[in-house]
Amino acid sequence: MKQLLFTYLNKAFLFYCLFVVFPSCENNEQVVRKVASKELGVEEAKQVELTYTVGGGTKAILKSPLMLRVQDSVPYVEFPKNISVDFYNVEGKVESYLTAKYARYKETKGAVFIRDSVRVINILKGDTLYCKELYWDRQRKGNEFYTDKPVKIRTRTQIIDGIGMESDQDFKNWHILKPVGTVDIPSSKFPE
Repeated sequence: MKQLLFTYLNKAFLFYCLFVVFPSCENNEQVVRKVASKELGVEEAKQVELTYTVGGGTKAILKSPLMLRVQDSVPYVEFPKNISVDFYNVEGKVESYLTAKYARYKETKGAVFIRDSVRVINILKGDTLYCKELYWDRQRKGNEFYTDKPVKIRTRTQIIDGIGMESDQDFKNWHILKPVGTVDIPSSKFPE
């Protein structure tokens, strides 16, 4: 009789666990999706100032109000709220500078993609580049800046439009790949 009672209690306990306890171990669907989905790790830095040096000498100083480092399958650094870069010559003086509203650097590619109101100015020559998209690749010696998109270059006496451009980092030696027009303007009539 004890054996029969023990077997009966075991079956009752098993029944209780299977139909009362275990069904209450239900997962929230949103929690399951969140765990199953790949979430990107994003590091955020504000009021960033990065210095790029070669051989102990400063080559460039980048400033941005916001920098995001995104850990994706291809990690990248993004500057979604403006960027400005001062480029220095061998004497340590600012020779040219760049401004834009957005930039992205993929660490595996080595080039920086810059877009939205891009402007590069050579301080000594007074030449200014205006374009919507530009790449900056330090590995392309002598042609660090390049684009295949429309460009406008303003010199002290000309406005030159074209498609595509290559230039050295200090924007001293540039050339437009497909010029579409040059307008000579006396410096006294040039808009500021």
